[in-house]
Amino acid sequence: MTILKVDTISGIGTEGPVFEGDIEFTSQNFLTLPKGDTNQRDNDGGGRGVWGGGEVLASPSTTSTIDYIDLTSQGNAVTFGSLSQSRRKAASVSSSTRGIFAGGATPGTTDRIDFITISSTGDATDFGNLATGVSDDSSQCFGGGNNTRGIFAGGYNNVNTIQFITIASAGDAQNFGDLQTGRFDHAGFASPTRAFFAAGKNTPASPDTQINIEFVTIATTGDGTEFGDMTVATRGPAGASSNTRGLMAGSVSYGANSIEFITMATSGNAKRFGDLLVGRAEILAGGTSNNVRALFGGGADQPSSPYYSNHIDFVRIATEGNAIDFGDLSIVRSCASAVSNAHGGLS
Repeated sequence: MTILKVDTISGIGTEGPVFEGDIEFTSQNFLTLPKGDTNQRDNDGGGRGVWGGGEVLASPSTTSTIDYIDLTSQGNAVTFGSLSQSRRKAASVSSSTRGIFAGGATPGTTDRIDFITISSTGDATDFGNLATGVSDDSSQCFGGGNNTRGIFAGGYNNVNTIQFITIASAGDAQNFGDLQTGRFDHAGFASPTRAFFAAGKNTPASPDTQINIEFVTIATTGDGTEFGDMTVATRGPAGASSNTRGLMAGSVSYGANSIEFITMATSGNAKRFGDLLVGRAEILAGGTSNNVRALFGGGADQPSSPYYSNHIDFVRIATEGNAIDFGDLSIVRSCASAVSNAHGGLS
């Protein structure tokens, strides 16, 4: 016989019911009690998400701010340090230890590459430079990578160059190959073996936005390969990934809230995933993830002042659905660049 006597359950905590009074039971049977709110306990995946740089409503119009969050715990970002140079639209890649920020607009262009140690806090350190011949157009190239290599592809005004670095070793980027389609303002993300580049635009004057997705095999060098298409042609989506799925969220259009996904191991077209909680433009490289959650930070949520947003929302990558609130960046900005020491490309 099992006896359970509880005088009072005074509430539900993050680890389950809070009891008051005596509890009596025998060891003959066991009772499993419900846990608390799983949204507060979702600690699968681990890791930090870090945002660097961005565009702000100030003079100069770019920032060097770096801030971070714990990917498992909803809340606001806190100060990490500063980039070596204020910039927006930098390409960002990361390993399990280092975060890399490459190129960007100052609002001129820069070929500078910075790195941080994600598990600590502090200012970014010089890593090297993007490849010779690309620096004039290096703003708006975007990246993907695994625990060893970071891949940067594309750039402003129809650049199709692909470059790579070895993340553990400081130095200049080297030539990898060429994209099939020159593009800027595109999404970049990765699996453990493939880096993906989706959507974007060829040139500022071109009326056409891109619909196609292409990929490279990270461990080799060579040109991009066709993967499939997004559901609609778009410019400016943010990318994030687990080790199996890649997500693309938002665009350059104010109020854009669409999220799409692909299964990265098999070629094919993207599918609808859900919607951002707050539709906004120019999140761009501001997507980050662990293997469970994808987060999208910052952007522009209205066409008139104050323009920019500090909002962070997230989805659980394995399950299609709409995003929910995570917290806020430490400052309001668009076009920030994000890294993580736990994203899907590292798994």
